Amino acid sequence: MIRPVPYRGFTLTELLIVVAIVGILAAIAYPSYLEQIRKSRRADAEAVLLQAAQFMERIYSESGCYNPGPDGLCGTTDDAAPTLPYTKSPIDGSENYYGISLQADATSFTLQATPTPGTSQEGTGTLTVNSLGEKSWG
Repeated sequence: MIRPVPYRGFTLTELLIVVAIVGILAAIAYPSYLEQIRKSRRADAEAVLLQAAQFMERIYSESGCYNPGPDGLCGTTDDAAPTLPYTKSPIDGSENYYGISLQADATSFTLQATPTPGTSQEGTGTLTVNSLGEKSWG
């Protein structure tokens, strides 16, 4: 007597249920993942700004102002804002999610991280750090 072979595998209904569950999980998880990526990029931009602020404070400690000229002296006609060691965030790699800019005079400075147009960070606001240590997202 020949016995029937039991079917092994998934039915179409079981497969559709699994696909639906995976789809629901992906719909919930993916936007959260993207938001975490944006947050980590903002945190990196803040870290770069704080490094630049420390750089400016070292210049002030060495020269007595934030914008010494090439001769390293303050109050001369050749005074100019120093060149920052980092002008983008992240510092390494080819990506550029934030541009770092500096405005400085003898007694104060303002650093800004501006989102690069066309990136996922666009529209997240500009981070500003000044010589008083005040930080703000605008």
